[in-house]
Amino acid sequence: MTEITRVPLQPIGKGILSKLWIGIAIAVLLAAGAAWATRYQGLEVTTLSEGTGGSPTMEDVVNVNYEGRLADGTVFDSAEGAIFPVSGVVPGFGQALQQMKRGGRYEVFIPSDLAYGAQGAGDRIPPNADLTFTVELIDFRSEAELRAIQQQMQQMGLGGMAPPQGAVPAGE
Repeated sequence: MTEITRVPLQPIGKGILSKLWIGIAIAVLLAAGAAWATRYQGLEVTTLSEGTGGSPTMEDVVNVNYEGRLADGTVFDSAEGAIFPVSGVVPGFGQALQQMKRGGRYEVFIPSDLAYGAQGAGDRIPPNADLTFTVELIDFRSEAELRAIQQQMQQMGLGGMAPPQGAVPAGE
């Protein structure tokens, strides 16, 4: 038969257990701080209500309802039925529009480097301001489709449509 040697366990000192828990708490706080410091701080698009169908491209013109807010909640711009080309907005807003679907409603966070950056935008948007938008994508069409519709209306004698709000005429 083999004999097992018994090793007596030494009792744990009274102060050791509390020091162990303090060490664990410090390790958890350090890990949480590191996770917070390395969190993603880019463009964020949150779906409030899902849309259907495809998504616009940089070559499309969109029809949206939106409200833009600064980090402190101040509304700096809003519109119902705004029409503009996807390529005619700040980079972050254009990237967000390409992730949306017709009929959907979204919350969009745009960091300052994808918005107006260090120069800001007049008196309403200060330099280095992060922006938050609530956007409803009503519809979108390609610029070619809109030109074709405009030509058809002119041929039917209905007159021409004004270019979309914010649109840049071709060749400029």
